[in-house]
Amino acid sequence: MKKSITVAPKKLGRPSSGGRDPHVAARMPSTLITEIEAWAEANDTSRSEAIRRLVELGLSKSTPNERPQVLSTAKQSAARAAELAAKAIDKRIDPRAAPEEREVRKRKLVEGPSPFRGSRKDRP
Repeated sequence: MKKSITVAPKKLGRPSSGGRDPHVAARMPSTLITEIEAWAEANDTSRSEAIRRLVELGLSKSTPNERPQVLSTAKQSAARAAELAAKAIDKRIDPRAAPEEREVRKRKLVEGPSPFRGSRKDRP
């Protein structure tokens, strides 16, 4: 005699999430976790819910136009070098010179003499 009811065999392993949101793990310093837990307690919620809300708040505050532009490492290094050179020149330039003259001197030092500007490898 054949049974009319078939029972599916049990699957081994952990049960599936059943349509729940996927699990995401992140490492955080203990000081940050403490701050999150304090925020969660102040807002009467769990740590997981607090992290979700804080991430949503952070994402809602940033717009694509406000996000920092990521430059290549070479461009970042060149920009940083030019910035540091300008600061060093500002410290050493003659304060008695007219502001226009100081700018001309600074530009010549940062960009190099005009006959050599075209032969620089770092400039197109």
